[in-house]
Amino acid sequence: MTASLSPDSHCVGKVFLVGGGPGDPELLTLKAARLLAQADTVVYDNLVSAAVLAHAHEQAERIYVGKKAGNHSLPQIDINSLLIELARKGKCVVRLKGGDPYIFGRGGEEAEALWEAGIPFEVVPGVTAAAGAAAYAGIPLTHRDHAQSCFLVTGHLKDESCDLDWPTLARPGQTLVIYMGLTSLPEISRQLIAHGMAADTPAACVRRASLPEQKTVIGTIADLPRIVHEQGIKPPALLIIGSVVSLHEKLAWHELPSA
Repeated sequence: MTASLSPDSHCVGKVFLVGGGPGDPELLTLKAARLLAQADTVVYDNLVSAAVLAHAHEQAERIYVGKKAGNHSLPQIDINSLLIELARKGKCVVRLKGGDPYIFGRGGEEAEALWEAGIPFEVVPGVTAAAGAAAYAGIPLTHRDHAQSCFLVTGHLKDESCDLDWPTLARPGQTLVIYMGLTSLPEISRQLIAHGMAADTPAACVRRASLPEQKTVIGTIADLPRIVHEQGIKPPALLIIGSVVSLHEKLAWHELPSA
């Protein structure tokens, strides 16, 4: 058995499902940074930025299990097995995810697998992509003049479909945030308009949120698919749809030229 790097013996043989936030390392929680510095092994995803991963102990084993659209480095069932195997070897394991583990991060599936295997675990919340992208793009998710509710949905379901509750999502007076929806954007646009959303509803695509290379593309729900295609926007990106997007021009502090 390898001794844990952590001075806290309770960490040995345990898995921490840790949210790494949207990318800016300063958005890490204190607990996330501490656990990264203590872990024997860090199992990390594609969406984890290099600056966040740099908080790991220099002697820590780093295992990449990243998932990109249509290209999974390791199937989810194998990731679950890997976490169990590492913990049974007495390792202090940080399962590091972009955003928050329980918001479209498959943390729930991994927690279930750990529980079924009798492996102790903890969940460390992180700044989810919706909150991070909205804040850094100058788009409040709620605003008394624009949106009284906010929906977080995924545009990429387990069976590869994009079959959502379109009538509910197309209602006015709310903000719609779509994770992993870039590939399905043309279909999302068609369905929302077909179910009653005004074609001129403001819409945004935020790529690489919170990082220096962040890029925000603004349009309407009708023309955003064309704009995204013309500008060659690729994942990772988040879609934000609703009246609040109109505030981007005034509030986009992160993308202003440096003084």
